[in-house]
Amino acid sequence: MADAVEQAHRTAERVARESYGRLLAFLVVRTRDVEGAEDALGDAFAAALRTWPHRGVPANPDAWLLTAARNRLTDAGRRHRTQEMGHEQLRVMAEEIDQAFQTPEEIPDRRLALMFGCAHPAIDASIRAPLILQTILGLTADAIAAALLLPAATMSQRLVRAKTRIRQAGIPFRIPDRDELPERLGAVLEAIYAAYSKGWAEIGEDGGSPLADEAIWLGRLVVSLLPEEPEAKGMLALMLYTEARREARRDSSGAYVPFGQQDVALWDEAQLRMAEALLHQANAAGPSGRYQIEAAIQSAHIAHRVSGLDTRRAILALYDHLLVLIGSPVAALNRVVALAAVEGSDAALNEMRPLASDLRMLRYQPYWAVRGHLLAEVGRKSEAQEALTVAMGLSTDDAVTRYLQDKCEALAASD
Repeated sequence: MADAVEQAHRTAERVARESYGRLLAFLVVRTRDVEGAEDALGDAFAAALRTWPHRGVPANPDAWLLTAARNRLTDAGRRHRTQEMGHEQLRVMAEEIDQAFQTPEEIPDRRLALMFGCAHPAIDASIRAPLILQTILGLTADAIAAALLLPAATMSQRLVRAKTRIRQAGIPFRIPDRDELPERLGAVLEAIYAAYSKGWAEIGEDGGSPLADEAIWLGRLVVSLLPEEPEAKGMLALMLYTEARREARRDSSGAYVPFGQQDVALWDEAQLRMAEALLHQANAAGPSGRYQIEAAIQSAHIAHRVSGLDTRRAILALYDHLLVLIGSPVAALNRVVALAAVEGSDAALNEMRPLASDLRMLRYQPYWAVRGHLLAEVGRKSEAQEALTVAMGLSTDDAVTRYLQDKCEALAASD
């Protein structure tokens, strides 16, 4: 019995990790009720954990979960006959699910339709990307709030309001027409890249990250759907530039390796070539947006490491352009690092002063790590140790924590 329970839990965890967004999208596209679909799918997973240990894991877990969720939604529809989620929608969905049960490999993947639906103009622009992150990629409100430097309670309230708005307005989930794309594409790209950034910080048993892989897959899907959109290509290029360095950011003992000390022989050349090609295509297609600029910055960093080119001033100029474009405190912090490489740590610390009054930065681990590094460079050791200690406390990566601790100990030993 213990083995059966373990197998059921492993299978449910795998399906949740690999298929949650796809299954939820399948349900939501028909019902237009995000909260109802989430509840139904959650109940289906709970039922699976109760049932599978006794009856065995089904040959097609995805279809089993869809059927269980459909039944839950059907019951809800009977209890609320006046709701927009009517019997006709449930009947059509039931027919599709029954067909999917027979041909599991053909269960429609409607994530993009759900993503663009979450980016509908009727939904407040500030919550579109977080809504996509939660519904499609299964991130918690806490994780989304941390990624966007917002209080968790605020994020939770906004997400609930957005889902209510979707249900009340009957927002359709479909790929929008081309003339509707400009006001929606930005939120979709923002969500995909935020998911990738979170995945980049994760390291699985094989060194990879399912969330990062999923984000790259979605990025490829958007590019294939919208091949003329330069920012979609810029975002995919940015992710590939970063992903190409995954194997080099830890040494053989698992210790963190900063970018400037990474073994470039471990970088994935195929991914770098693809990123370069995408960036070239994006730049040729129209004016540069946020992701094209950030991808160009990564390209310049990599060119410096691979060929020895002095790209420091070009990187600083790109950050100047990016900061004007998006005005982000994170972009401002990254520009501080670029400025230090050109004008030195004193100039960078002076430039960093205004960020100290931004409460978002005080909760942002890289802010304290950068501050600690710059203070150490100018010989302000005690202040550097204080900043690095805060950075350690905010770190969620054990390897990074050990790296910062080693820097602190080195500073103490040099007194």
